[in-house]
Amino acid sequence: MSTRSEAVTGAPAGGPGPRGRSAPADPAPPPVGGVLWSVAGDVRALLMLPAALTMQVAHPAIGAGVDEHSVFRTDPWGRGERSLRSLQLWVYGGEAAAAEGRRLRALHRDIQGADAHGRRYHALTPAYYSWVHATGYPVYRHGLALLHRPLTAAQDRRLYAEWLQVGRILGIHDRDMPQTAEEFWPYYRRVLAEELEATAVVRELIDPDAPVPAPDRGPLLLRLALRPLWPLLRRPFQRVRAFLTVGLMPPDARAAIGLEWTPEQERRLRRLARVVRAVVPALPERLRYLPLARRAREAARR
Repeated sequence: MSTRSEAVTGAPAGGPGPRGRSAPADPAPPPVGGVLWSVAGDVRALLMLPAALTMQVAHPAIGAGVDEHSVFRTDPWGRGERSLRSLQLWVYGGEAAAAEGRRLRALHRDIQGADAHGRRYHALTPAYYSWVHATGYPVYRHGLALLHRPLTAAQDRRLYAEWLQVGRILGIHDRDMPQTAEEFWPYYRRVLAEELEATAVVRELIDPDAPVPAPDRGPLLLRLALRPLWPLLRRPFQRVRAFLTVGLMPPDARAAIGLEWTPEQERRLRRLARVVRAVVPALPERLRYLPLARRAREAARR
């Protein structure tokens, strides 16, 4: 959800615009070898994504849009696969990154309605679209500190600069996002204090009894094996997902939304994180990185 973009309604980027003017060039993806290049395609990023999604839908306008227009209930696995591919394209897609940004804006252009408080929303309202994107930065910082290692000050500034670049790919204007990591935190704390709440979608995402269908993506043999067992596995799966969603959310966001988290849960999360930190770096690249990221990294080395 964000601002108007010439990429959606104007001439193709880089080509002649109205009356012979040249349209602006497409924004470039984050740099090869940057922070996002190393972490966005790492399998540990899969564990962080539900926390970012939950922070997004804790905003009443965004939660209402997802509640009314998303297929997350009827096609959760397909939606997850499409969202993950889209995110990977922003970082590893090269020239396809900007095209994916335009596709997403076109997809959200007609999403509008009223939230639970009766307030009108539109998916591309700058404050809402920018918040959807902004959540990635604090979730990456918190998740990396637990599952990888804490960022240095220089890496933190670089991560934020690269995340801003991803925002430009999505059509977010610089005026709608804080331009430095230092400026980000007052904005972030204001949204936590004034906007977020435990919306109906938040409660559904962390509900262990939510009716999630059996997986319909992945290897055929795995799907066939899981299908008859899913009535037994669904609730444990939901409990683990809820645990990771709440645990990998920055503590201040967790508190702002009103999600319970106990000291014992924190100790369990940190034990799990120690295992992840030990196991994932030892994996071969074909297992450690998601397919699109792995192919991009191999191409960059060549």
